[in-house]
Amino acid sequence: MGILEGKNILVAGVTLNTSIGYRVAEIAQAEGANVVVSNFGRAMSLTSRVLNKLDPAPPLLELDVTNEDHLARLPELLGEHFDHLDGVVHSIAYANPETALGGKFLTTPFVDVSTAMQVSAYSLVSLTMACKPMFSANASVVGLTFDARMSWPTYDWMGVSKAALESANRYLARFLGADGVRCNLVAAGPLDTIAKKAIPGADAFNNIWEHRAPLGWDTHDSTATAKAVVALLSDWFPATTGEMVHVDGGLHSTGA
Repeated sequence: MGILEGKNILVAGVTLNTSIGYRVAEIAQAEGANVVVSNFGRAMSLTSRVLNKLDPAPPLLELDVTNEDHLARLPELLGEHFDHLDGVVHSIAYANPETALGGKFLTTPFVDVSTAMQVSAYSLVSLTMACKPMFSANASVVGLTFDARMSWPTYDWMGVSKAALESANRYLARFLGADGVRCNLVAAGPLDTIAKKAIPGADAFNNIWEHRAPLGWDTHDSTATAKAVVALLSDWFPATTGEMVHVDGGLHSTGA
């Protein structure tokens, strides 16, 4: 019996099999979960193809977290597969690589800042609240971040958005704790996902982790990150909320 045996999980934000969310879905299924995946727009066709690699292939829902109609209909769509929801994985982020990343921090127009904040931070709250009517007792919300307690080269407004995400997680934990809902984040080291490849100069992170992570770090393998997400979805962290768990080979603990 796996640690998610019989649990119903939504993994929001899977595009390719290199996506962290894909590995989460794969491990969650192996641990006994019933999984539904979401994406939207043109990426749906990519997601549909990669989901066929999983056994069973999870249902795919269209969900644009910036679309109020999509959020409003989410419980109905989930209800076609589940009568309740035990966990949500937020694996969603976006910032315009032409204006908001790659060292352009001081000149980014607010319209692009607001997009990055809505998609990458506010959506944790909007997605959680859209799912809340279906939450079981002791439901778990888990998001993904890249430790935003400090500034990073090239990360710019995505870094600011991740800082907002981390704060939003703490406030969700505060306000939803009375309902038994746990809200936590996993701070992963750099992984070679489609999102990372869109960041100009992001390969520099690989060199940083190669030389400084005490346990080492494999940018091609999201297994450790996905296992942490699955653990937080399980009943093995019943009194943990508002937390950010580092899965980065230990780099966060080191100095220069």
